[in-house]
Amino acid sequence: MSIVVFVSNTKGKINKAGLEAICYAADIAKNSGDSVTAVTAGSLEGDGGAGAYGASKLISCASVNHSDSVQVTNMVSAVISDEGASMIITSHDNDGKQVAPRLAARLNCGMVTGVTGLPDTSAGFTVKKNVFSGKAIAQVSITSDKKILALLPNSHGLHEHGVTAEVSEWSGDAGAASVTVKEVKVEESNVVPLPEAELVVSAGRGMKGPENWGMIEELASELGATTACSRPVSDIGWRPHHEHVGQTGVAIRPNLYIAIGISGAIQHLAGVNGSKKIVVVNTDSEAPFFKAADYGIVGDAFEVVPKLIAAAKAFNASK
Repeated sequence: MSIVVFVSNTKGKINKAGLEAICYAADIAKNSGDSVTAVTAGSLEGDGGAGAYGASKLISCASVNHSDSVQVTNMVSAVISDEGASMIITSHDNDGKQVAPRLAARLNCGMVTGVTGLPDTSAGFTVKKNVFSGKAIAQVSITSDKKILALLPNSHGLHEHGVTAEVSEWSGDAGAASVTVKEVKVEESNVVPLPEAELVVSAGRGMKGPENWGMIEELASELGATTACSRPVSDIGWRPHHEHVGQTGVAIRPNLYIAIGISGAIQHLAGVNGSKKIVVVNTDSEAPFFKAADYGIVGDAFEVVPKLIAAAKAFNASK
């Protein structure tokens, strides 16, 4: 028996959320005695990193477009059948959210999304997930023979298993294309994407205007962090929409989240409250964000941020 893990890839490498899903599956397999098979649409460089994190097999298909979730579902479903898999793991990211429900309906099996911990099999099969925007944890049981788990990114962590993956090309029929891709625009950037970022520096309307964002970018650069913003900031065009974090934007779980000039509305907190550490800088000592913060500074961002930049530069220079 095997555990099949559906993963996404970018530029020939499996993304961080996918590698975490493979690592999660490998940790389950250690107790169940199953093997781990990773499957992805598109082409990879070698095994794309799947072997290092626990996959014994990597199956890809260069002719299947990862943007076509119907074709991808057809491919993954066929691999599940070929492998005789009783468990399917995906990441709870954009691609996983499109494929996992389709698989659950097709295979008539139970599915839990946003999983945050390893299954408890002491009495049945139970997994943990966050509910009520992260304010509580639910224990969810699955009783179907086949099970689908969508792992919340940055909830399990990465550690190498040292396995060598056998790489093969899937040659089945994924069906007619349901999506036509006319053009793909990729911005070349060394910045870690927000869903994968471990360090994030975010700012809100307290910055008073887009012309003041230079200090936020400088602080992020010194820390090796990714920049983000609150919804009002993206709505009025100060920052691009892909930087908007929160319940209606990108949900993130970094190791460190620094919020500067953000009051901390409940919708924003819902998207960042999975952060390991939260640091808040705000002039308003009554700002709701301070209740969720691990560390808080009551002060003007235009005085505090330059001092943080200077401290980061001094630290980097001492390395």
